[in-house]
Formats: sequence, structure tokens, C-alpha cells
Amino acid sequence: MDKLIVEGGRPLRGQVRISGAKNAALPLMAAAILADGPVRLSNLPVLGDLLTMGRLLTFMGGRVELGGIAPNEAELDLTGLSRPEAPHELVKTMRASALVLGPLLARWGRAKVALPGGCAIGVRPIDLHLKALRAMGAEFDLSGGDIVARAPQDGLKGAEIRFETPTVTGTENLMMAAALAKGRTIVANAAREPEVVDTGQALLAMGAKIEGLGSDAISIEGVESLAGASYVVMPDRIEAGTFLAAVALTGGEITLVDFPHEALAPVTDKLKETGLTLTPKGPNLLAQSAGAIMAADVTTRPHPGFPTDMQAQFMAMMAAAKGTSVITETIFENRFMHVAELRRLGADIALEGRTAVVRGVASLSGAPLTASDLRASASLLLASLAARGESQIYRVYHLDRGYEGLDRKLSSLGAAIRRVKA
Repeated sequence: MDKLIVEGGRPLRGQVRISGAKNAALPLMAAAILADGPVRLSNLPVLGDLLTMGRLLTFMGGRVELGGIAPNEAELDLTGLSRPEAPHELVKTMRASALVLGPLLARWGRAKVALPGGCAIGVRPIDLHLKALRAMGAEFDLSGGDIVARAPQDGLKGAEIRFETPTVTGTENLMMAAALAKGRTIVANAAREPEVVDTGQALLAMGAKIEGLGSDAISIEGVESLAGASYVVMPDRIEAGTFLAAVALTGGEITLVDFPHEALAPVTDKLKETGLTLTPKGPNLLAQSAGAIMAADVTTRPHPGFPTDMQAQFMAMMAAAKGTSVITETIFENRFMHVAELRRLGADIALEGRTAVVRGVASLSGAPLTASDLRASASLLLASLAARGESQIYRVYHLDRGYEGLDRKLSSLGAAIRRVKA
């Protein structure tokens, strides 16, 4: 198991390319189940979750070349799928395993999928997926930690579905299931996240009929079959936001190549309030720190609100800001696990239910830290970059699940980070 040793106090300078988005790539890999031919994906990040999904699709009987064509490309041919199952041994570390449920039901009429794993940041509402698929005629039996599902003999049927609360993976799952269902499916209160739009655009490239992408009302007209296609995965907006928080905390200036301007607008608008100077340069972005961070309040919301996946990184910024900020988490009920570790660095944070009151301190001091989940790992790394002295961060396998070489990229910008065996 690796740990990171970080020496804080070094400004970041240089240029870094934003990797493809994990949260877009995973549903696109699952969507290959629907295709009658090979699906080629490019701009894939090299991450553990994608390798796990590749192993899962291979287990099902598919042919998966992940990184065989080029390091960030994959070709998936699921036409020979023979085992529509996702066993716990393969998916226990990955909550995105639920994404294969809709495609398997739509294409093969049955599925056996272990309940998803992943980060321990709160309840993942798989029941919303099941309720929606039931409206399309699917039947489920939950036993032994598995979802055993079956579609009607003549296939899934289009339906009008309203999610009780917007769900990203639920919307993606339903779009994929509806793409081959009979008739029209209307998804109301659909998630509007850019990754949902990216999944829909890939399905369109495969021959699906979808309207309303990017809105909270999506319409899918089922078709007889989908073809193979080539598709470029969108840049990772959360990785991009993490680098912006890093330059704010450490000073200096960096250029982010392939920056997702529109997708990250809710974050960039807020970061400008804190004093960060952001200058678009075509598809890239120049980020410059004024040296001081001004406090700002934030409340996480579904897109186009401030994303929950940036809450921990923003809190790291506010720990070193001038003034007091209030951060409210509305998406996950257990997403303040990084607070105790930030306090070890000297942060002044008080919790009141789902709200954190952060009083910025003059300086943070290095300390041994333990990561609890993916975005918490990023916040601890960012705060350590700004702290005086040395920090050691344990359990960084969480970080590796969602960021492609984040420590390596930060080191290329001047950060002092070493990865060693714990």
C-alpha cells in the first residue's frame, strides 16, 4: 500500500493536460453492451475503476482491449457476451457496477449484479434505478447481496418515469435501457450533469434517438439495434477543478490544457470570488493566484449547481482563506469525513449537521493524514501542498481510483511529492 510524502510551500508553475473523465468513461464502457459491433473510446483516463470495468466486461464474455491500441484508448466488443453477471468479487470496489444493469436487461433480457461498492460517503440510491426499470417491465429479486433481474419476454417497454431526486447513474442507466426498449421513455427530473450529456451523445453516435440532453426532461425513442461507434470522452471537470484549487492554495500560475469551460462554470464562477484569476485561452485556461484566498460560501447542488465532488477541495481552500466561510453539503449525508484530518493540519472547522463553518487560519502545518474516500484524498493532498513542513498521506489508493497520476502531474508543476510504500 502506497503513501504520499508532501513537502508544502512550493508554488505551482507550468502546464498540465486534463485527463478524460472517469465518471463519463465508465457508463460509456457499459454502453458497449448495447452495440452490435465494436465501440472504440479515446481520451480514457488510466484508472483502477476502468480496469475493473474492463475485467468485468471480459468476465461477461466480451473482448476488451484497454490501452492495447494506445495508452488512453480502448476497443470493446460485447457481441459475444455469454454471462450477464457482475459478481461481488469483481465489483466490490466500484459503485459504477450498477451501470451494467440497464444495458444487460435491454440487450440480453436478464442480469445478476452485485450491489455496488465504492466510497463510504453515504447512501447510494440503487432503489431509484430499480423503481424506474420496474416501470419498464423488469422484475427483480434481491438476495445474498445480488440483484437478480429479468425483463419481460418481449423486452422492456417505454414508460414515463419521474425520479424522486436527480440521480446521475440512474439517469444514465435508464437512458441505456430505454435505447433498445419498445416505444418512448420520458425521464422527468433527470440529472443534468455533463457526464450524463456525454453518455447521451455517445448513444446518439451509436444510433440511439434521444432528445432533451442537458435538461431535466429527457425523451428516448427505442430502436431495434445500436451500432458500434467511436467516441472521445469529455475532459474531467473535477480533476480540472482540483488543479484550480491547488494553484489557489500554493500560488503561482498554471495552464490547464483541454479545460472543460462550460462543464465547470459553477466551480470557476465561485473560485473567481475567492480571488483566483482565470483567463480562457481557446480550449485551455490560464489560472493565476493573487497569493491570498478570500472566504466564500458554497452549497452543493445537482448540476448546474456547485458539485459535491468539489466540496472537499473547496474546503481545503477555505481552511487557508481570509475570513469565515460556510459550506453546506446537500447531496451525501456522510461527506465531511475529511474534516477531522484537515483539523490535524491546523484547520479551524466546526460541524453543524450538514454544514461546516470554516474559519481560515494564517498557516497550516504538516501532519500524518489518512484518506477516507476519493475526494477527501484530494483535499488532504491540496492542504498538504499549502502546509508548512512535511505531511504523510496514507490510503492513497482512494486517490488512484479517480485521478490519473495526480501526484505525478502536481510534481511536474513544481510540487514536492514522493510516493513510497507505506
